[in-house]
Amino acid sequence: MSLTNEQTPLLTTVHVVPRHPRYRHSTLRRFFTIALAALLIVSVVLFLVPINWLPHHNWDHGEDDHGSPPSSSLPHKAWPASQGISFEELQDILLSTPDEAKAREWSAYYASGPHLAGKNLTQALWTKDRWQEFGIAESSIATYDVYLNYPADHRLVLMESKSKDDQSDGAGSMPEVKYECSLKEDILDKDPTTGLDNRVPTFHGYSASGDVIAQYVYVNFGTYWDYEDLVKANVSLEGKIAIAKYGRGFRGLKVKRAQELGMVGVVIYTDPQEDGEITEENGHKPYPDGPARQPSSVQRGSVQFLIIAPGDPTTVGYPSKPGVPRQDPSEILPHIPSLPISYRDALPLLQSLNGYGHSAADFNEYWQGGGLGHKNVSYNIGPSPSSLKLHLVSKQDYTITPIWNVIGIINGTLADEVVVIGNHRDAWIAGGAGDPNSGSAALNELIRSFGAALKKGWKPLRTIVFASWDGEEYGLIGSTEWVEEYLPWLSKAAVAYINVDVATSGSKFTADAAPLLNKVIYEATAMVQSPNQTVAGQTVRDTWDGHIRTLGSGTDYAAFQDFAGIPSINVAFLRTTQDPVYHYHSNYDSFHWMDTYGDKNWQYHTAMTKMLALMAARLIESPIIYFNATDYAHALASYVQTLKEKATKSTTSNSMVYQAAFHNLGLAVGRLQKATVRFDLRASSLGKQLANENIPWWKWWQKVKISVEVRKVNDGYKYLERKFLHDDGLDGRSWYKHVVYAPGIWTGYAGATFPGLVEAIEAKDEKGVEKWSNVIEGKIDAATKWLNQ
Repeated sequence: MSLTNEQTPLLTTVHVVPRHPRYRHSTLRRFFTIALAALLIVSVVLFLVPINWLPHHNWDHGEDDHGSPPSSSLPHKAWPASQGISFEELQDILLSTPDEAKAREWSAYYASGPHLAGKNLTQALWTKDRWQEFGIAESSIATYDVYLNYPADHRLVLMESKSKDDQSDGAGSMPEVKYECSLKEDILDKDPTTGLDNRVPTFHGYSASGDVIAQYVYVNFGTYWDYEDLVKANVSLEGKIAIAKYGRGFRGLKVKRAQELGMVGVVIYTDPQEDGEITEENGHKPYPDGPARQPSSVQRGSVQFLIIAPGDPTTVGYPSKPGVPRQDPSEILPHIPSLPISYRDALPLLQSLNGYGHSAADFNEYWQGGGLGHKNVSYNIGPSPSSLKLHLVSKQDYTITPIWNVIGIINGTLADEVVVIGNHRDAWIAGGAGDPNSGSAALNELIRSFGAALKKGWKPLRTIVFASWDGEEYGLIGSTEWVEEYLPWLSKAAVAYINVDVATSGSKFTADAAPLLNKVIYEATAMVQSPNQTVAGQTVRDTWDGHIRTLGSGTDYAAFQDFAGIPSINVAFLRTTQDPVYHYHSNYDSFHWMDTYGDKNWQYHTAMTKMLALMAARLIESPIIYFNATDYAHALASYVQTLKEKATKSTTSNSMVYQAAFHNLGLAVGRLQKATVRFDLRASSLGKQLANENIPWWKWWQKVKISVEVRKVNDGYKYLERKFLHDDGLDGRSWYKHVVYAPGIWTGYAGATFPGLVEAIEAKDEKGVEKWSNVIEGKIDAATKWLNQ
């Protein structure tokens, strides 16, 4: 009987076998799927967590920016190495490219004709074209409309009355011409540019126009202290014309002090006293037949009162662009006329003073050593008798005229870290082979060298700006106007400024710099062969005494260092007392002089080019800015000590104000020294990490973290100099903002340290001492705080 029916389920036997797998090795596949998913999760965690660990840093402003993506924290893929080529390859290019024949070619062009400020557009365009040929495609002209003067007429006559009575009222016989100064430099057959029809007359930039007749007084070098000696000796100065020697200070200050003392004109000549051993008296023939001074040589130059402010005197503090308001320049420009003359023209004037008034021998050692004694000059002071007067005529045409800076740019990976390198192009004369065009030739060769590196594939880490300034000779005008125009950008971005004015006029290497830059100078000079070796293989560092002077004024770093707080360098090969005489601002500063006496083989030109290029390369390419803050602090300590010693000579130096000032400054500098040591050690430690760490790619965040830390250190270095700027500026000359460096108020060229405090001490102004010691202490403490953050 069957067990199945309609209510009973059908029961059957079902044979079940294992299911055939869809894929082979499915277990292995499942394992890898799980593993990969886990790895992805871990990778995401490893990516996100370090982002929170990294310091978020805005590279544009030096401030926190929590929205910055980490990808922006690496300058380029090869960082910290150089991009395109290695740093060593870059150095090799910069050392091998500069060429003596090329430097000579550039010099021959620049020194072939006149190029006064505002009258050298052709040279500006030629310079721009050369730079573009070298590979600096982004080269352009920056124009400013500035206030300048050009010579219209001049005359200087020694007049003698037949009677010894004063004939100035017109009574009696008219005075006769005893000597008419030529006011010209001789044309020399051996030196072609001295005979150009369009050569520049002898005159002073920014001289007042005037026509005066007066007795005259010999005032030695016309320094503030020389005038003080004359006042103490009861020498009558008011209403007189001063005859002064060039040297020991800026010519504008000779005129300024004469004006303040009521004098009516100034005549300035170059005495062979300044020529050292190379004089006719010592048996040397004058140029062009020998290395001694050409007797007719005349030093032109500006008499603007640069210690108040450089730049266009009608737009102090802002750029001279078309349509801007103009200021009254009367506080910055002289009111009395002045003329430069040769020592040959000065001889009859000085000889006519023989026997009148005091002799220079009656004064202190600073009055001794005149170089015309063998020409029958006794260096009597005068005044000249009333029967002997000078008739001084200086007529100037003042105008608003364009000047032209040439600006070239190589964009780096870091747009907000910028190194500027500059030289001025304008000259007082048809030549200018030394000042400024030895520097122009060196700058061209430097740019050609960097262009060669670009062609090899190099791209700089930091942005480079090259500048050929116009208007420097009148008052650092081109550079000052450019800095004033771009001050916000420069304040944010500029790392350093490198200046070369006279690249070579002799054999002695000199350097002026902010202390932050000392070590880059020492490094570069140690890598370049010296042109004047006494032992084979000597470098410039070997033949140099290593002294780096403080910055003052007189060339184009002033606006960068003193106004914008950008650490600056100025380097040169200058004349020694045994080198051929350099005819500064004279027609004899010519290509022929340079080719015959100044730099026969053009090796000083190329040595300077190489040093400038190496300094620039180190500042451009070092991942950590190549500064040393401790050098700055040590310099400040020495300045305080020197000033304290100077103050002890003051009759009030033992007052509580003086004691408190120097005590507090000493403590502030001590705090800064500790901060700078720590900061430099931090930078050094980072540098070692960059040099030694081989960070694997999967620990990318460690490299980014180091790069951000480098950025912080670089900002610390970059803005340190700016911490010493005082918005109100110095008393009576507010354009100068730096509390540590400025031109000396009565030297002009030479730098003064802590100028506000120095001036208060010299004036025996205790309130001023208290004010400026507090200001300086505050700035030092601000720098300390900046480095400690």
